[in-house]
Amino acid sequence: MTLDAATPPRTHGTVRVVGTGLLGTSAALALSMRGVDVVLTDPSPTAVALARDLGAGRFAADGDDPALVLVACPPDVVADVVAGELERFPRAVVTDVASVKGGPLAALAARGADLSRYVGSHPMAGRERSGAVAARTDLFAGRPWVIAATSESGPAAVQAVRDLATDCGGVPVTMAAQSHDEAVALVSHAPQVAASLVAARLRDASEPAVGLAGQGLRDVTRIAGSDPVLWAQILAANAAPVADVLEALRGDLDEVITALRALADDPAAPGARVRLARAIADGGAGRDRIPGKHGSAPTLYTTVVVVVPDRPGALGRLLTDVGDAGVNLEDLRLEHSEGQAVALASIDVLPAAADPLTEALRARGWTVPR
Repeated sequence: MTLDAATPPRTHGTVRVVGTGLLGTSAALALSMRGVDVVLTDPSPTAVALARDLGAGRFAADGDDPALVLVACPPDVVADVVAGELERFPRAVVTDVASVKGGPLAALAARGADLSRYVGSHPMAGRERSGAVAARTDLFAGRPWVIAATSESGPAAVQAVRDLATDCGGVPVTMAAQSHDEAVALVSHAPQVAASLVAARLRDASEPAVGLAGQGLRDVTRIAGSDPVLWAQILAANAAPVADVLEALRGDLDEVITALRALADDPAAPGARVRLARAIADGGAGRDRIPGKHGSAPTLYTTVVVVVPDRPGALGRLLTDVGDAGVNLEDLRLEHSEGQAVALASIDVLPAAADPLTEALRARGWTVPR
């Protein structure tokens, strides 16, 4: 699913966005680009003014009568905010984009909220940066957008939220609240904890040791710079499913540690190397199940590595040459070499395109190591 400003939106009427952080502002930008009337509100006047200035919508006014309310606020207050919006706008459908669905639903049910007009949702998209300044019109493009409807959700309400997800470029996926929470514990919440714990080991490491860091460490710790306050709320709201995943991970880690200790005591320890190899192989098998871009089936790519001079315009020229070679770039990673004025650009392409691209780049003067 891609964004096309020329295509009429499926969402009709005014959309009220409550919370102008990364997700709320990104959704507002996408909807506004499609011509939807978006009104913005946030406890922070500065945040809502910034979102307005970025083109996400207009300030909320007393006479607004939204058809749809999108709540994009921290998990620890989302149930209260959703309940308030349901009461304030008795004709509006209300959804939220909190990363946990079971807790807010239970809280709303306990207080007798009108669940026929509430449909929880969660776009599986984000960035390490937060706030309106990090928002992107295409943040949700091609990304799954979970629709966690219940038996009490009205059909029109469910359709309104599906249309919202589609208009933002997302791909609607239907899941029950509990299934969603268990799934995100595995694919989002536990990985955040793992990345943060690995990165935390670097705090007291020596400068020479940190200086050896390469792309592998950067890949593993990429999300470690996330907002600690927000993530404390997310983890607390989904505590049991996350703990289940981490306990299973701890069991695997204990087996690896046992194998390593055995080898430290006896380099010929029987079975230890097999356990280490199995851990790496299992990881590769799991990684191969991760969907490809735009949610497509997993795809194997070939990496072409190019030496790029560290000077203005060099990377832009490389990308132009890749395009001129008629090759579609699937992914790009840039790694700077310690103490050298060059970088290594790792270009992922379909296997059949690797050799033609290599020859084309060499013909244009690029160094492509074998």
